[in-house]
Amino acid sequence: MKSLVIYFSRPGNNYAVGYVEKGNTEVVAEYIREFTGADLFKCDPLRPYSEDYMTCTEEAMAYQRQNARPALKTYLDDISSYDVIYIGGPIYWGELPYEVYTELDRLDFKGKIVLPFATHEGSGIANVERVLKAKCSGATVRKGLAIQGSSVRSEFAKKQVKNWVV
Repeated sequence: MKSLVIYFSRPGNNYAVGYVEKGNTEVVAEYIREFTGADLFKCDPLRPYSEDYMTCTEEAMAYQRQNARPALKTYLDDISSYDVIYIGGPIYWGELPYEVYTELDRLDFKGKIVLPFATHEGSGIANVERVLKAKCSGATVRKGLAIQGSSVRSEFAKKQVKNWVV
């Protein structure tokens, strides 16, 4: 089965981790690629979030209040060649970053298997599975994986990903 990882990840100052050159979710996306051979697509915003964590969370809350669809630097046009789509990001106020929704709204998920994943510091997978069931119409959304951001770079987290992927 051919797989794709659609994700958002933010470097900079992260809660409980400190400054990181590569965001926690990007590390998990790379684990998924390592174990499945999946292609990666990063939802890279045209206007990046602040590197300051607290300012970033305020920006994320503003996007949620507006139900915004922030512009991305590039977009996927077609996912028809993929069977399995992994969708992930950090949890901001109970949801994935809205940059992910910018991309998802453009795509046809009919007949796809969707596996949600998230990095967090206490909220787990939050509302991600429910939201993706609504956004990925026609897909089979399977149980997601939540990894605490402060443990992403551990062998334990890598093993969790290996045991979860399709």
